Amino acid sequence: MTRIAVLGAGSWGTTLADLLARNGHEVRLWAYEAEVVESINSRRENTVYLPECRLAEGLTATSDAHAVLGGAGLVLCAIPSHAVRAVLKGVAGSLPEGLLCVSATKGLEPGSLKPASEVIGEVWPGARVVVLSGPSFAMEVFQGQPTAVCAASRDEDAARETQQQFATARFRVYWSRDPLGVELGGALKNVIAIAAGILEGLGLGFNPRAALITRGLAEITRLGVAMGADPMTFAGLTGMGDLVLTATGQLSRNRTLGVALAQGQSLADYTAAHRTVAEGVGTARAAVELGVRFGVELPICQQVSQILFEAKSPAEAVKDLMERALKMEQWR
Repeated sequence: MTRIAVLGAGSWGTTLADLLARNGHEVRLWAYEAEVVESINSRRENTVYLPECRLAEGLTATSDAHAVLGGAGLVLCAIPSHAVRAVLKGVAGSLPEGLLCVSATKGLEPGSLKPASEVIGEVWPGARVVVLSGPSFAMEVFQGQPTAVCAASRDEDAARETQQQFATARFRVYWSRDPLGVELGGALKNVIAIAAGILEGLGLGFNPRAALITRGLAEITRLGVAMGADPMTFAGLTGMGDLVLTATGQLSRNRTLGVALAQGQSLADYTAAHRTVAEGVGTARAAVELGVRFGVELPICQQVSQILFEAKSPAEAVKDLMERALKMEQWR
């Protein structure tokens, strides 16, 4: 049995904490909100982010991040991308050298445009960092539906150790040496999922959805390869797999946001009415900036960003994408 610290009690952090507790580990979960801590400890339920799901008895919650990290043999980071650096800096002194740190954060840090694993490596330079990602809705994982994900690290031993700690009969974990590709796939697919929701909200059908997913994967791959990732990663679980799930699944927060935008709701109004984070919002702006930095054309990401931040009409965005100059089909 390993003592595991989980930082971040959203739906994904809570679900993984529950999975680890049911796997026989002692799990302590840090939550920012006092009401989340109270509901987990007193009612065995995260009433805010994972309601009506009874959590494992081996899972406890606290708002004291230093206490969570004390004696931990593994740390799981499931903090929203914009807050990773600030939270980890606050507890950097609590981390022993060589501790295994698994990042389940999907998104890019605003400003630096760095994936969470790089941020963790900067703030906790002594940690062995692994990225955990793949097509996995939190609710379906909690329900025990068969799910496959990937643990990626340049440190093969760390990736394999993560694989062993998280794997169950219903949660299959593969390992990879390409953390950058795994992380970029998990982040950028959220932008394409917003676009998929926009198509649905406009009443469009299966043809445009298939075109969007295919060309969206081409954009993700182009940028990933330009940044140094393995192109084959994007054909796997954390590329095509996660993209298909998030662009088509009813549980996708990013797809749901896209539907709302196409039906006339503003980003500000949608955000005010929803407590959970749609990571694709910040990632859309970051993707456009990365495209400029690496000289990569990202037309779908650009249109999504304009809809989100420049009040562009979704219908006009579709028109502009379809009327671009004709060219050969290739991802390069």
